[in-house]
Amino acid sequence: MAATSAATFSIGSTASSGSKFGRLTQSKAFSIKCNSENCVRSFSCLKAVTSVSCQLKSSFIGTESSIALKRSYSTKAQKHSQRSYSFQPQASYKVAILGAAGGIGQPLALLIKMSPLVSALNLYDIANVKGVAADLSHCNTPSQVSDFTGESELANCLKEVDVVVIPAGVPRKPGMTRDDLFNINANIVKTLVEAVADNCPDAFIHIISNPVNSTVPIAAEVLKQKGVYDPKKLFGVTTLDVVRANTFVAQKKNLKLIDVDVPVVGGHAGITILPLLSKTKPSVTFTDEEVDELTVRIQNAGTEVVEAKAGAGSATLSMAYAAARFVESSLRALDGDSDVYECSYVQSDLTELPFFASRIKLGRKGVEAVISSELHGLTEYEQKALEALKPELKASIEKGVAFVQKQPVTA
Repeated sequence: MAATSAATFSIGSTASSGSKFGRLTQSKAFSIKCNSENCVRSFSCLKAVTSVSCQLKSSFIGTESSIALKRSYSTKAQKHSQRSYSFQPQASYKVAILGAAGGIGQPLALLIKMSPLVSALNLYDIANVKGVAADLSHCNTPSQVSDFTGESELANCLKEVDVVVIPAGVPRKPGMTRDDLFNINANIVKTLVEAVADNCPDAFIHIISNPVNSTVPIAAEVLKQKGVYDPKKLFGVTTLDVVRANTFVAQKKNLKLIDVDVPVVGGHAGITILPLLSKTKPSVTFTDEEVDELTVRIQNAGTEVVEAKAGAGSATLSMAYAAARFVESSLRALDGDSDVYECSYVQSDLTELPFFASRIKLGRKGVEAVISSELHGLTEYEQKALEALKPELKASIEKGVAFVQKQPVTA
């Protein structure tokens, strides 16, 4: 075993469920001591080393809520007062971003470039991606950046890729609903997923392109028609709803952001976004007025940003952050971390709907488990909201399925 060393780092941390992804805010000093093999990968680990020994006193969701979550979802309760992780950083995974020159794609590419788990980062777009790749390639992190422009280069972009992230499409503008995006973005997602099916059918596929409630079913139908559909590897990225819920609750209740975890279920648009405030960790009490206010704000947070930008864009930076966090969680799961939980919009049997967002456990083969416990013991408000969102979510799913069935893919 390599000799170990101890050091103290001052890094940022930010709260969100189930992930030790890049601690980017709320700077918090803690010491880490390295002595084992398989340490949590985080964006703080940018410097190449041969071995690292860690005793983490802080995690993405905080010690107390991390313990509570793991006790809830693990078959065996473990002691978490002090956890030791060890790993030898190995940049070993290939990630492709389709739509890398866009408002989400560029900051997302930067954040993924920072991950020590990425060896190759392929950037694709229909235009302007060469400059993005050149700029990003100057960052002294291990991953190699390659650019691919236009449909003729899409197949090469996807060869042997482990994780595909799709933020491609047009952004929402003031007065535009997510349904307004459908006709444009539906065809973009269909075309890109066809290429994924042909060139890297075993990859994890992360769908960001809105409306996610419909684009994930579109992707599923394309993969089915191609004969390569694996429901465990198709994800609608709803992490931003969780990030917002955690942030708004922490602000409202004056809590340490690092400790707050709010599960968000349903879908990824308007009333289909349902934050389960009664399941907030650490446990906190809300008045009826606070529940209504927070729920509505979380549901309409995207519109809040669109209006604030006054026609200059939508929620690109927060979406890139949330998507990068989900990518990092996926990479950790692929790398063998057995303790990765996130909320995501996936094929599900939690309700009568074929797709539903909830907390999942991630593993090497994708979704290892859909966590059902959080839908138990809902408040009356949450139960009514759950029933109210189902018709709208059902219609969005059916719209996506019908789109592909009317325009069958090329085998």
